[in-house]
Amino acid sequence: MGEIRVFDTTLRDGEQSPGVSLNFEEKLEIAHQLARLNVDIIEAGFPIASTGDFEAVKAIAQEVEGPVIAALARATERDIERAWEALQFAEQPRIHTFIATSNIHLEYKLNKTQDEVLESAVKAVELAKSYTDDVEFSAEDSFRSDKDFLCRVVEAVIEAGATTVNIPDTVGYATPQEYGALIKYIKDNVPNIEEAIISVHCHNDLGLAVANSLAAMENGAQQIECTINGIGERAGNTALEEVVMALNTRQDYYTKLTDINLKEIYKTSKLVSSMTGMSVQANKAIVGENAFAHESGIHQDGVIKERTTYEIMEAETIGLSENKIVLGKHSGRHAFKDRLMELGYELDDDNLNQLFKRFKDLADRKKTFTDRDLEALVEDEINTIPQAYELVNVQVISGDRALPTATLRLETEEGVVTESAYCEGGPIDAVYVTIDQITGFNCELDDYAIDAITSGKDALGEVTIKLKYRDRLFIGRGVSVDIIEASAKAYLNAVNKIVYENGDLIADQKEV
Repeated sequence: MGEIRVFDTTLRDGEQSPGVSLNFEEKLEIAHQLARLNVDIIEAGFPIASTGDFEAVKAIAQEVEGPVIAALARATERDIERAWEALQFAEQPRIHTFIATSNIHLEYKLNKTQDEVLESAVKAVELAKSYTDDVEFSAEDSFRSDKDFLCRVVEAVIEAGATTVNIPDTVGYATPQEYGALIKYIKDNVPNIEEAIISVHCHNDLGLAVANSLAAMENGAQQIECTINGIGERAGNTALEEVVMALNTRQDYYTKLTDINLKEIYKTSKLVSSMTGMSVQANKAIVGENAFAHESGIHQDGVIKERTTYEIMEAETIGLSENKIVLGKHSGRHAFKDRLMELGYELDDDNLNQLFKRFKDLADRKKTFTDRDLEALVEDEINTIPQAYELVNVQVISGDRALPTATLRLETEEGVVTESAYCEGGPIDAVYVTIDQITGFNCELDDYAIDAITSGKDALGEVTIKLKYRDRLFIGRGVSVDIIEASAKAYLNAVNKIVYENGDLIADQKEV
């Protein structure tokens, strides 16, 4: 079977999703998980965009082994130099440079002629090639470009040293038939096309990103650019899990495979969802909560008799598993550790002990734990940043004729602090006002979302919030059987990220 390369751009295009802002540690953790997923290329970021992006790309280049590490750069000297400064430590570095080729971009964005764009593209590839042998060139807005001009550019950049040429549908305008035909046209009309890998990068504005990517592959594309859960600009990108499982499930039709470690798909999806604060819709293909669920009596009867009556994939393939051991308050540490290992979590003794203590505390309030409960507990407990403020306990007085009042005890660097505050908005608002009073911050709550992780009156609740502070969004997440507690933990999680990324803020706020 032919091999399709998987180019993951979760950390670059995915992070451009509105409202998403990953910190250094979160990017590094996702990159390590992408390596375990066994993607071929990780596009780690856009180094010229910010100091934080540069440092993250540099750290990923230094620490993450296995995949090619790529960085994006416009077709300018400074962009390419900055990309190489970050990438030079990677075992397999790739500079990914781009410039738009469509007439609408040339006229309204670049104010350049076709010849000027062609010259810029060639110079950029030549400069990138002087740093590394692995150079990718993208003709932004390829699908809306003049086909003959696009072929001229592709031929020229390959001659200049590009080893991969990307043909993006930047605005998600193509249909599968049209996009497949464009790839075929390029293969038939670029004389030196066999000297480079053809890559495709599709956006999902019309819901066709996966279909377009598969159509391109049928017509000669050898690399598919995608993101976990399909996140990205506007409506997002090609979803990695969907295109990979389409190839795996329909080997009879596509006769091509990837090197993706399928059992890491679900875990990677959960990690990215947690880190970005972007929930996966229940009916999302492959990784959605309902992807392997059956409610119809006819469907349930069919699946019980023979799974393939209504399931074309096995849940175990992507890393989901049946809950063979029922965990509850009488479960021991060994059973707890074994279940976590089956779910793919390998924790050191300190983290395991901390997590087991919290599990036992929650087990007194919750009868049994499902796999999803345990996953949520791990993601909530194992923090990637220092905890400047940690919840000791929260108490709220509220009612239809009572002014909501919250009392919180927080562990801080100066010891335990207790504070009370009231708010007319409601009990959760009172909690947040109290936290602001203790920390000295005055954050704006931009978004609040709550989900029940499992069903039942003792279900764990997952709260995800977005706090705006100094024109930046910080995502916080908290899990508990008590929604007030989960809300407080989510807010503190976001506040701790603010403190971590702005080390001088604690002193500044207290002076105010």
